[in-house]
Amino acid sequence: MNSNFIQVQNAEMVFNTKKGRFHALREINLNVAKGEFVTLIGHSGCGKSTLLNLIAGLTLPSSGALICDNREIAAPGPERAVVFQNHSLLPWLTCEENVHLAVERVFGATESKAQLKARSLAALDLVNMGHAATKRPHEISGGMKQRVGIARALAMEPKVLLMDEPFGALDALTRAHLQDELLKIVARTQSTVVMVTHDVDEAVLLSDRIVMMTNGPAATIGEILSIDLERPRNRVELAEDTKYVHYRKEVLDFLYTRHGHVEKAA
Repeated sequence: MNSNFIQVQNAEMVFNTKKGRFHALREINLNVAKGEFVTLIGHSGCGKSTLLNLIAGLTLPSSGALICDNREIAAPGPERAVVFQNHSLLPWLTCEENVHLAVERVFGATESKAQLKARSLAALDLVNMGHAATKRPHEISGGMKQRVGIARALAMEPKVLLMDEPFGALDALTRAHLQDELLKIVARTQSTVVMVTHDVDEAVLLSDRIVMMTNGPAATIGEILSIDLERPRNRVELAEDTKYVHYRKEVLDFLYTRHGHVEKAA
């Protein structure tokens, strides 16, 4: 296994704002192995999404370097697909057409229309949304929209799947169902995943490692917790698993004891 598939090397991120310079991230060093599922967790404002955007190439670091598959990350690319909390589907297109947009961008120069259509439908089938191929976003539920967003990302056959709280806006039952589906999809595709979450249970259930961020400004990686739980994982069985309970407590201790969140007075 390539343990340096994604490399973040001493990355810093400083934003120039109307109120002056804001130091968002400092001294970020992280290696992600090929096929690994890593979650980023921490309190609001700790730079989780900023770090994900750096890996996506949506923003460039103030200093330091980011590398994916031995190439420096200097811009967005189809080898790094992003799934946001907002599904970002185009409302005037069907589910299949929304997926087709991404497929055409990556494979349009080398494949026929029939092949592109087959890719789009296969991606929808992967997330159990083949039945909704001809429906438009307003005709399906929030959870279904998010499935289509994931299908669109997977249709590009990315080397890395980047997810920014993809289930954060969903109700608890829908979120749990999509978490279980994501576990199955990742097992089938062997995707490398970096995911931002606020949900401790989600982090422990899905991850191979949990990267715990210190509070901002100038946030950094506080601790990294390896999750040694066999796959495939079953949330009901894990609920009383002593190792699962231990990992959950470790993350909670970090977030609320070692790096407790203190609300600023108004």
